[in-house]
Amino acid sequence: MHTFTHGTAEWDVACPRRPSRVAGVTMAGFRVHDLDALRMVPHPNVTLLLEFGAGSPVLDSAPGAQQRGSLVAGPGLGSGGAVRVRGENVECVQVRLSPVIARAVLGASPAELDGAVVPLGDLWGREASRICERIGELPGWQARFALADALLTRRYAAGPAVDPEVAWAWHRTLTGHGLVRVEELAAEVGWSRKRLWSRFRSQLGLPPKSAAKLVRFDHAAHRLVAGEAAARVAADTGYADQSHLHRDVMAFTGSTPATVAGEPFLAVDDLAWPGRATR
Repeated sequence: MHTFTHGTAEWDVACPRRPSRVAGVTMAGFRVHDLDALRMVPHPNVTLLLEFGAGSPVLDSAPGAQQRGSLVAGPGLGSGGAVRVRGENVECVQVRLSPVIARAVLGASPAELDGAVVPLGDLWGREASRICERIGELPGWQARFALADALLTRRYAAGPAVDPEVAWAWHRTLTGHGLVRVEELAAEVGWSRKRLWSRFRSQLGLPPKSAAKLVRFDHAAHRLVAGEAAARVAADTGYADQSHLHRDVMAFTGSTPATVAGEPFLAVDDLAWPGRATR
């Protein structure tokens, strides 16, 4: 268990001792007594939140639009800086799913989420409340991670796989930090650009070009959090110049690179997601 401090708030952060049995799954546990309105910064994975504490996280995604409790969010949640999460006495297991495995685990394509937030019960029915109740009954974080991983492993094994060509295109996008061109991806898998766009979008939830922009932004944002100068980050991550990076960060977060560098949602990653294996 680690403690993450941001301002006057303290978060208890737990990590699994063992990796998931499913490649593309990472987890972290959070306990926060008083969670102020926290800006959600977009990232490339599907987010699965299993809450079990006395309190409940509240996600404000638009004026008057709220989601409480366990939920699922597609890739890019928070674009524009309009999504915030808050709550008191929040305890949860947060799962990040690679889009490549999300369809099998969720029982629905990320494309059906369309970047929105969906109550987990809408996808899993009563199983959603049952798993959260069972997690809450367990005495420690490692037992909770093990139970969640068993469930995810079972669902993944029973669910449909994405096309191997789509999985390869995602892998290349990720390892290339979003700098690979769609035409190159299509040529590598032997598909037309149109076919790749259609299959990629329907199975992963984003078209290839949008996915590449999100992956590039995510890589750049974490380098900003690490304290690197914006000009260096822009030069190294494929932006035309620092102004281009500034515009992209504003489009994804509604704030400047300097502000994003201090965002707790990103700063906690070094504790909660060491190595950021799903990026």
